[in-house]
Amino acid sequence: MQLRGGKTPQAKSLKAGTFIDLFAGGGGLSLGLMLAGWHGLFAIEKDQFAFETLKHNLVLGECGHRFSWPRWLPKTRHGIQSFEERYRDNLIGLRGKVTLLAGGPPCQGYSIAGRRDPNDNRNLLFREYIKVVKLIQPALLLLENVKGINSEFDPKGRKERKRGRPVTTFSQRIASGLTKLGYSVYSDTIPAADFGVPQLRERYFIIAVHESVLPSKDFSDPFKTVWGMRTSFLLSKRLPVGRPVGVDEAISDLRSEGNSLISCIDMPRSQQATYLGPQSFYQELLHGNMNGSTPNSMRLPKHGVDATNKYRQILRCQHGVRLSEKDKQRLGIRRHRVVPLEPSTPSHTLTTVPDDIIHYCEPRILTVREYARLQSFPDWYQFKGNYTSGGDRRSKDTHK
Repeated sequence: MQLRGGKTPQAKSLKAGTFIDLFAGGGGLSLGLMLAGWHGLFAIEKDQFAFETLKHNLVLGECGHRFSWPRWLPKTRHGIQSFEERYRDNLIGLRGKVTLLAGGPPCQGYSIAGRRDPNDNRNLLFREYIKVVKLIQPALLLLENVKGINSEFDPKGRKERKRGRPVTTFSQRIASGLTKLGYSVYSDTIPAADFGVPQLRERYFIIAVHESVLPSKDFSDPFKTVWGMRTSFLLSKRLPVGRPVGVDEAISDLRSEGNSLISCIDMPRSQQATYLGPQSFYQELLHGNMNGSTPNSMRLPKHGVDATNKYRQILRCQHGVRLSEKDKQRLGIRRHRVVPLEPSTPSHTLTTVPDDIIHYCEPRILTVREYARLQSFPDWYQFKGNYTSGGDRRSKDTHK
């Protein structure tokens, strides 16, 4: 098969070939691809703690899912721009050896929950992804992000309307760049809860297929295949088909009330609940072959008396929805998105602000492991870095 720029024979199978992950974070997307049978070559992530988590589990780990990692690339964190510039020749040398280039550019600038500044420099990092695409020329591309990447930015949008110019979203700019490189681009918004994840989280996906590997002009939308396999996928995992997985099904075995407390296995000066084993199919799925072993990151938050009392009052409010303005005023809460979880339904979208989500029956915020469960990370996956970051460090550090 030939891609633009020269002859680049692709891997024999497009179903489970070799992949590279850009903007890899803690390795969630890489892990999913590996569990689906894909072979990881390497991953690029700039943040120190996020890369330490990825490295511990998928580079040095003994879980059976590991990157092969080329000798020319140091096993350390890399910024996408310096990586593309420094290893340009090495990337060109990968043509024909990489089936899929995956990635999730930083979403903070696109998020509707954020400031949505059209001039946020992070919004333009997709250009670096496209540069790597041009160098490697893989057969398939996968990008994921928040829904906001597919929405116009109002300040800029209003000005363009006044001038009679069409509004261009960042997702359209990405698609345009990939089309110029010879890719057919498909996109869809997928609710995580529809595929067994106990969280009300919608992600915008782009799948691009190079014209040289399309079997015909009638190549069908790959998202039709995704939705078509949904039922069989859920049944294969023993997950419900007609309803989403609820919070209680996901984290009930991690409760602390009525359970004995022990010294935290990865932070001895703190406490955690004694782990007694899975109590639902979802918990069994994520606990895997650990045979009742205690997962890491179960450290219980250290709330003061005042905070605990406030959380008890929050638990008397309606569960599964944000606190009303009346309740926030009554409780002296200024945050906008505080939600006491409803045990029978999926969690609200998790954010980097842990104080927003309150446990459904205990007066506290969630543990790191409970957050991991609600995002479908398996129990053997360990998280590195500091538990929390306060003050001006909160915007700089990626805490657990």
